[in-house]
Amino acid sequence: MKNTKNKLLEKIKQGEAIVGVIGLGYVGLPLALLYAEKGFNVLGFDVDPQKTEKLSRGECYISHLNSDRVARVVQAGKFMPTTNFARLDEPDVIIICVPTPLTPQRDPDMSYIIKTAEQIRAKLRAGQLIVLESTTYPGTTEELVKSILEKTGMVCGRDFYLAFSPEREDPGSKTHSTATIPKIIGGVDEDSARIAQELYDLVIINTIRVTSARTAEAVKLTENIFRAVNIALVNELKVIYERMNIDIWEVLDAASTKPFGFMRFNPGPGWGGHCIPLDPFYLSWKARECGVETKFIELAGEVNRRMPEYVVQKLNHALNEQGKAIKGSKVLVLGLAYKKDIDDIRESPAYQIIPRLLSMGAVVSYHDPHVPKVKSSRNWPGALMLSSQPLKEEIIAEKDAVLIITDHTAVDYELVARTAKLIVDTRGIYRKPLPNVVKA
Repeated sequence: MKNTKNKLLEKIKQGEAIVGVIGLGYVGLPLALLYAEKGFNVLGFDVDPQKTEKLSRGECYISHLNSDRVARVVQAGKFMPTTNFARLDEPDVIIICVPTPLTPQRDPDMSYIIKTAEQIRAKLRAGQLIVLESTTYPGTTEELVKSILEKTGMVCGRDFYLAFSPEREDPGSKTHSTATIPKIIGGVDEDSARIAQELYDLVIINTIRVTSARTAEAVKLTENIFRAVNIALVNELKVIYERMNIDIWEVLDAASTKPFGFMRFNPGPGWGGHCIPLDPFYLSWKARECGVETKFIELAGEVNRRMPEYVVQKLNHALNEQGKAIKGSKVLVLGLAYKKDIDDIRESPAYQIIPRLLSMGAVVSYHDPHVPKVKSSRNWPGALMLSSQPLKEEIIAEKDAVLIITDHTAVDYELVARTAKLIVDTRGIYRKPLPNVVKA
């Protein structure tokens, strides 16, 4: 046992360990690049051959990541993307970065983690470290992943090692990166935690070890539930203050001047991203299993899920004020991504709002400088494929309404204000009152 552990630790410390990353999306790809740039040989696994083929050519499909980074590590032979999961016995370390969505009933969909663990089990060898990074409920690593891997007859903590280290990516951030965001690490056992910390210490500026994988899983959920609850609070305040003829943005600007006791969150058209709309329900599900109700979390979810409908109602009312029905009205949506200046459309409120508008008979188009085309995905399973329209004066002028969903920096909002007949602003772009702007 000591020999297995010490051999793996020595490989990691010497930079000789082969690192495998499963899932080359917004979490896995930056991590794979980081290890490759530090000199590790990295195998990147993904089920999508289009992704692996692009990466093998030195091309990147995530806009905020530099394609030059991909090209450099591929050309240096340090990063090898593949769809061949039979190679999972090659890495000394396997980091799992697969999706953890919800079912239509808002229960955890563990199918991606289960399938990945089964693929690892089929090729598991002694001396490997497995780290789960996918956000999930407390107990997943120890109860689910460990049990699947131990069906090989190998024992965790003796033959292989297992830990949880939650991803904390902030896509598009100019101040935080994979290397600079502190890393939480929790092992299923002491040796697993130590080895995992040694692994991340080599590429992350600060690592924090907690007492267990279960605690590390809870840390990630707590971070995102905190955000979800506060987003729900400001969204509810937005609706209340609108009835009182009070500008929520002015309130928040003023409240933010307090140097203590206040942390700003902004309202919007609904929550988005892979974490905030999903993670609270992972804890709610696990809490129910333990006989505990999560009323506060459920209420926050209810408030946030109502926001897309609120935005549509505001647009409908604004069109009515101009003597127009939403049916047949031409609506230009500005922004599909869930937040500004990135191309990440996962769980974006746009994918709740656009179908509602279409079902009401609106003629919908969109502009997003980061999302040139809408492709079929978990967010957009329908057959309707749209392409971004150029933001030209004549295109804006022909629309009955412009609906701002994402506040991308590259958008010329002065042109929009000058040209649009009606603007529904969900992001507080226009702080001064304008006759053609309605806030939602």
